[in-house]
Amino acid sequence: MKTIKDRLRLLFSPQSLRLQLLSRSLMILAAILLMIGTLQYVLMEQFLYRSVTINIQSQIHAIRPDFWLDLESNPYEKFRHTLLSSPDTTVVFVDTNGNMREWSWDSHDGAAPKFSIEEYLRLMTQIRPEPNYQVVENDRGVQQLVVFQPIRFQGRLLGIVQVSTSTGPLKEILVRQLITFISLATLALVIGLIVFLPILRRTLIPLSKMVNTVEQINAGNLNERLPVNQGQLEIDRLAVSFNRMLERLESAFAAEKDAKEQMRRFIADASHELRTPLTSIHGFLEVLLRGDAAAKPEQLQKALVSMYNESERLTKLVQDLLLLARLDRKPTVQMEEGLLDEVLREMEPQLRLLAGQRSVHFSVQPDVRTTFDRDRIKQVILNLFQNAVQHTDPNHGKIHVSLERVPEGAMLSVQDNGPGIPEEHLPHLFERFYRIDTSRTRKSGGAGLGLAITKSIVEIHGGRVQVESKPGEGSRFSVFLPADHRQRETTIQEKPGRLP
Repeated sequence: MKTIKDRLRLLFSPQSLRLQLLSRSLMILAAILLMIGTLQYVLMEQFLYRSVTINIQSQIHAIRPDFWLDLESNPYEKFRHTLLSSPDTTVVFVDTNGNMREWSWDSHDGAAPKFSIEEYLRLMTQIRPEPNYQVVENDRGVQQLVVFQPIRFQGRLLGIVQVSTSTGPLKEILVRQLITFISLATLALVIGLIVFLPILRRTLIPLSKMVNTVEQINAGNLNERLPVNQGQLEIDRLAVSFNRMLERLESAFAAEKDAKEQMRRFIADASHELRTPLTSIHGFLEVLLRGDAAAKPEQLQKALVSMYNESERLTKLVQDLLLLARLDRKPTVQMEEGLLDEVLREMEPQLRLLAGQRSVHFSVQPDVRTTFDRDRIKQVILNLFQNAVQHTDPNHGKIHVSLERVPEGAMLSVQDNGPGIPEEHLPHLFERFYRIDTSRTRKSGGAGLGLAITKSIVEIHGGRVQVESKPGEGSRFSVFLPADHRQRETTIQEKPGRLP
């Protein structure tokens, strides 16, 4: 179990997903608030400047236009309570001849900004529907808002009025608004942090469950599965993919375990099969070396015959093992298109000779064409027939060999009336050294490699082999071979099942 210290270390680690999501979310929120604040500051500044400009222009419009005709007889006291209501405001009137007159009320910010005569003339004749203002600095470096308003009387241009006022009060309003926004933004970030933490913790619960489940999984506990359908698409997809990986690992470990068990059983069975003839030959050689059989020609002859038979069986066992090893390496076979019924007819005399007194019946359709390796298929037929011979009565045994065309290939079957095979043994018949007779007597059967060789050869041809049997009713071994060699790869990947 993780302690609180471990949990805190994981939470505040720079590599923590929770901390990264939290910090990045807050950074995005802060960037958005910064953009909003900047935009609000700019728009608020423009709004204040325009509002002041419109207000000043409204005050200028409130003064009668003929007031500007005779400035000498109209002192500024007449409008000091309007345009000059603020001490830092100055008024400049420029007529069309470039004459300039300035009024101010004890301004401490310096003289009003002055422009060239050409600029004033341009501003007089310029038609601007929106408020006309500029933000400039005067001779003392004080930023001022300068408003321009042309004066017309009875359709005649008299000049232009320039009203300058300090932007200090406006800046104070903007600063107060900015401080208010920063305070609210900071409060929003704190509230977002407080609210987002439990939401983030709840959002990452499925991921935490996955971590806990994965920590419980090891090589001996691969049956654990991650929870799915937790309401989060990405987490659910990750869980499904991880579960599939676990299934593949479990299958791989099971296959490795089975392979080790088969190897152990293979070594034990091979050792047993090799030890029996070697022990027999060794025993007979000891008798011969002692000279006990020299005086008894019959006993000597029997020993030599037994040694020959055991050596012959030992040679066949080694050959079978070598053949299986070559088949495991997927050797290149000589695949040729031909008639399978001709092969079976050629082998009929040999098979009848092997059957002895047993009744053998052949049911072969003509012109059964397929692609096969002639020698390998002969070995398959011979193995299946010998298996039937070994498990039927020498005098009352019946063996039925059939060959017929089926969709996409050919079906070869060997059926006998032997004692049958118990159902629990059927899945293991094609394993190496597998024998139903657990006592391993030599009354019937060989080393248990014939069916394994048969299965390997048939699979190399892209076919399938199957057995059907019931105790007391005999057995039927069936081999399906595809008609076209191009079907081999797809056929060999099909799931094992009942042959067509």
